[in-house]
Amino acid sequence: MTRRAKLWRAGAVLFGIINLAGMGFALAMDEMMHAMAHAFLLFVGLGAYLVWKTVTTWAAPSGDQLSPASPLPSSGRDSTPKLGDQRIDYLQRSIDALAVEVERIGEAQRFRDKLHSEPGEAPLRRKLPPEE
Repeated sequence: MTRRAKLWRAGAVLFGIINLAGMGFALAMDEMMHAMAHAFLLFVGLGAYLVWKTVTTWAAPSGDQLSPASPLPSSGRDSTPKLGDQRIDYLQRSIDALAVEVERIGEAQRFRDKLHSEPGEAPLRRKLPPEE
């Protein structure tokens, strides 16, 4: 179990303990709405834990096979650089295409500004068809 998973589990246990103690304290003070709120939070936390546990056990990596939750290879550092290279190449192509589009927009704006700034020339206007 990773350190991150241990921290999440400790937080979940602490959440449960606090809500259980809060529910007991609220019942001792005869505050039913307060106690029900803690009971609700306790059940929501328990439900979230059970869903998380079910999903993580279902999607557990098993060797070099594909896990049902992910179309990517689930283990091995060998597959990571290839996947990383593909992603970097895709990102580079996307940035290049974006740069070309930005350059085209800039050229169009410079052309428009040039047309509007030339003194003595009437701006280009489209002739509309005559109204009937």
